[in-house]
Amino acid sequence: MSKINENFLKLQDSYLFVTITEKVKEYQRKNPEKEVIKLGIGDITRPIPHAIANAMKKAVDEMLDTKTFRGYGPEVGYDFLKEKIIENDYKKLGIDFENFEIFISDGIGTDIGNIVDVFDIENKVAITDPVYPAYLDTNVMSGRSGTYSNGKYAGIEYLTVNAENKFIPQIPEEKIDMIYFCFPNNPTGTVISKEELKKWVDYAIENNSVILYDAAYEAYIQDEDIPHSIYEIEGAKKVAIEFKSYSKSAGFTGIRCGYTVVPKELLGYTEEGKEVSINKLWNRRQSTKSNGVSYITQRGAEAVYTEDAQKEIKENIKYYMDNAKTIKLGLEEIGFETFGGENAPYVWLKTPNGMKSWDFFDELLEKVGVVGTPGVGFGPSGEGYFRLTGFGTKENTERAIQKIKEYYS
Repeated sequence: MSKINENFLKLQDSYLFVTITEKVKEYQRKNPEKEVIKLGIGDITRPIPHAIANAMKKAVDEMLDTKTFRGYGPEVGYDFLKEKIIENDYKKLGIDFENFEIFISDGIGTDIGNIVDVFDIENKVAITDPVYPAYLDTNVMSGRSGTYSNGKYAGIEYLTVNAENKFIPQIPEEKIDMIYFCFPNNPTGTVISKEELKKWVDYAIENNSVILYDAAYEAYIQDEDIPHSIYEIEGAKKVAIEFKSYSKSAGFTGIRCGYTVVPKELLGYTEEGKEVSINKLWNRRQSTKSNGVSYITQRGAEAVYTEDAQKEIKENIKYYMDNAKTIKLGLEEIGFETFGGENAPYVWLKTPNGMKSWDFFDELLEKVGVVGTPGVGFGPSGEGYFRLTGFGTKENTERAIQKIKEYYS
């Protein structure tokens, strides 16, 4: 008898964005004549920069010649890309790393799901609430949660972030082993200051905890005093793993490339208290369970750091942030309370008249023809909130906001 991992049975319904897609498909099937503008899923709409495409084309040509053909590459990434990452993403911030501390992968989503492999099943996990669903679901799958009741899993510490606490997670009273953060935040679009982040780094050092820091949207930060990396905080190398991606900045959502930083200073502990290098464990895990990212893709990622590509990337970021501004200002004009949209392309809003998140989703879809994401889909504290994304086209964004203003005015 082939027994299953029964932790999967604890998962609630289908994945959030799958549910949204199914609901929209059903609506369009019943109403084929009606326009639907999608500002829900955070997928980009601008093409990749020309310099990246040209680098990938050149790499394809190399694969046609026996002298330059590449077979299996290093599972944890080519040094030519790691060196660019260290030079451009960290040394410019005054942070030093060695090549072996950088691990290239096919994106943040994969690494967030896989990083749980190297940590004990009994570890106490904390997530902000609301939060990107993958942090929670991967730990439920791994068996770190108890049963599900009233919107929460037993065994998981939920760190409420909302308008009342200015979306800043508060230090818990009990000891936490694994802490998930995403800043700029998905879904709320809010950020954390260096001072607040320092409190968490200090807490992690004191409690031998690890912070799993998702920095997928750091390229969108506009305020100079907001950290682009957790390693800007003193002591963070001792307690933090950082995940970064080319998806939302350089248009790699369909190409797939990102990286994870696991500092050599970061230690885990055995049951007996023996210190173990997390970097070595992750390297062993990746070398065993991954064949790495294609040479062609990594040459494209290397080109991200060229002057020409950076110019187009900055233009694309401005394009998405202008969309977020259009959403934010348009909603505020008709009395919606909004958050985010200033250092990230997500606008988080309170639903009108205390409406439930999914009820507002249905109303917005059926009455206005606009798709967003229900806040409660990101956690129980997201109830009564809703997310709209600036990743759509300028034309669709402007039309969607105009339709919302016409209906709710």
